[in-house]
Amino acid sequence: MTFIKPLLLSFLVLLLGCGEEEKITEINNPELVAIAFFNALYNENDLKKAASVCEPKLARIILHYKSTKAVARHLFNMSYDNVEIRPDSSGVKVREQFKNSAVIIMYFDGFYNGQRLKDIKKISLVQEDDHWVIDKLLKDPF
Repeated sequence: MTFIKPLLLSFLVLLLGCGEEEKITEINNPELVAIAFFNALYNENDLKKAASVCEPKLARIILHYKSTKAVARHLFNMSYDNVEIRPDSSGVKVREQFKNSAVIIMYFDGFYNGQRLKDIKKISLVQEDDHWVIDKLLKDPF
């Protein structure tokens, strides 16, 4: 099990790092969708890509802000110049018990204006047809 996590993260890095534009909705794993969502917001500055994996109501809210920096500031109260994003791996067994929904805690470790910042966010995802979408931004877990 421990070698699967690095394998999944390596797959995501390869998937996001290739020159082709990849749709987040093609990823069929809630942890990878969550990573790709925050990566689109913080590292790629692609608002439309981030909104493409959200429920319509949340997508409208995200697109209303017009920029990734505004979303980061107003919805998440976090600003980064660059950030490493990883999911909490302890929730995997719980998610497997509830196959149509997942609550994932995300860990952020990055820099803003040369200062190192760490943060934690919690999101809820649901499975629609064959793909995962973010349906709620939950209160901070700590």
